[in-house]
Amino acid sequence: MNTSSNTDPFVIAGKTYSSRLLVGTGKYKNFAETRAAIEMSGAEIVTVAIRRTNIGQNPNEPNLLDVLPPSKFTILPNTAGCFDADNAVRTLRLARELLDGHDLVKLEVLGDQKTLFPNMSETLKAAETLVKDGFKVMVYCSDDPIAAKQLEEIGCVAVMPLASLIGSGMGILNPWNLQIIIDQAKVPIVVDAGVGTASDAAIAMELGCHGVLMNTAIATAGNPVLMASAMKKAVDAGREAFLAGRMPKKPYAASASSPTGGLIGKP
Repeated sequence: MNTSSNTDPFVIAGKTYSSRLLVGTGKYKNFAETRAAIEMSGAEIVTVAIRRTNIGQNPNEPNLLDVLPPSKFTILPNTAGCFDADNAVRTLRLARELLDGHDLVKLEVLGDQKTLFPNMSETLKAAETLVKDGFKVMVYCSDDPIAAKQLEEIGCVAVMPLASLIGSGMGILNPWNLQIIIDQAKVPIVVDAGVGTASDAAIAMELGCHGVLMNTAIATAGNPVLMASAMKKAVDAGREAFLAGRMPKKPYAASASSPTGGLIGKP
């Protein structure tokens, strides 16, 4: 089956991407490992925590953009570390200045330091402000179908529900809510947070998610470059399985998978 961008396009804010795997840039040992893992992942969209990573705001420090140039990657500035709408909006306005008017951003407004669960009231407030300000907002949110629909109606270009808590590696804890979100959405749904290994990514894609964003699962693996390769394959395989359509689940097989006619001793 041909699942290229021509026959199965992955479109974010009007631009088509060939990879449905989005990756973060934090927690790697150094920039060299960051670059090697991201190149192996095949990802084209790379998210960057503006409050934690230098992309030009600190001229005397190493600049991530020298390693991951915007000419090759779509840089997705995010608001990791923001706990209210005002700080999130301020952070992304700074990112737009640093990136010469770049308007595709990832919004996340966190609720507390321990769980990093999203604060949905502040997320909705920030999303509304950013959309009105001309940003194309991809938004991290809880797996609440009502909140996800509200974010879409505000004008977010992609909704990004968690699979489980950020950095937990617990995988998809509530596939039923994700399925509802996917079924009712008219914008791409990208699972964000909680993926721990390749099978988690494949399950997300088999459910019908349009993409998966991850950082910790790759960056903190024993071999990040090898895990990046595994995640690339898992996302591709999960998408193909979704498009193919799985067989129905049965409590037992009512018929053999191979023909029985013509067997020795059978008429």
